[in-house]
Amino acid sequence: MGNFDIANFVSQLVVYMVVLLLAISAHEAGHAWMSHKFGDNTAHQLGRVTLNPLAHTDPIGTLLIPIVSFIFGAIGGGLGRIPLIGWGKPTPVNPRNWTNYKVANVMVSIAGVLANLILMTIGIVAAKIMMTQGFGVRDFFGGSTNPLAMLVGNLMLLNLSLFIFNLLPFPPLDGSKILSTFLPSSFQPVLDLLEQFGFLFLMLMIYIGVFDYIFRPFLIGLLYVLSI
Repeated sequence: MGNFDIANFVSQLVVYMVVLLLAISAHEAGHAWMSHKFGDNTAHQLGRVTLNPLAHTDPIGTLLIPIVSFIFGAIGGGLGRIPLIGWGKPTPVNPRNWTNYKVANVMVSIAGVLANLILMTIGIVAAKIMMTQGFGVRDFFGGSTNPLAMLVGNLMLLNLSLFIFNLLPFPPLDGSKILSTFLPSSFQPVLDLLEQFGFLFLMLMIYIGVFDYIFRPFLIGLLYVLSI
């Protein structure tokens, strides 16, 4: 297998999956917690207001696909271009129980990405502390085999990715739910059409690199924050 370092690859995969499970769990728990605050106990009664990944893990979307995609990414070539995606078990909510539908719809939808933003901020703070101990910015983004550096780097990158990706205004992402709150009813046919083909459209955007262009300015911003 040439110069391929199996031990380093396995450690990267383990760290990646640990952070992914945390990021997805925090995201879904955020939805559940906010829905509970607006009067809907559906997710709360099902034990979804928790960071325990067992409550939010989808065997296919949270485990199988991310692991296979990670392996393909390491192989490179055509396989490496397969989108690195993952999702958790959807958080059940009953909007009819919300005390203020429009406000609740926005807040419940945005709660997941806010949880990811909090985790990313924790990662930045941790990176800043580690940089006072001799770590460099590049160490967090593939320049080090130190497990803690990989953990902090993934904490920042994965949560930033989930924050941006979920705010895109395409079903089934949170951004589409936020957008639907403010659009007039005449836009409903467009939303219905996007509901049918939104997921395929998103995968196409990732595959051809559109999301990379959207993500890049935010990554540059993250690198700037770390360097000042």
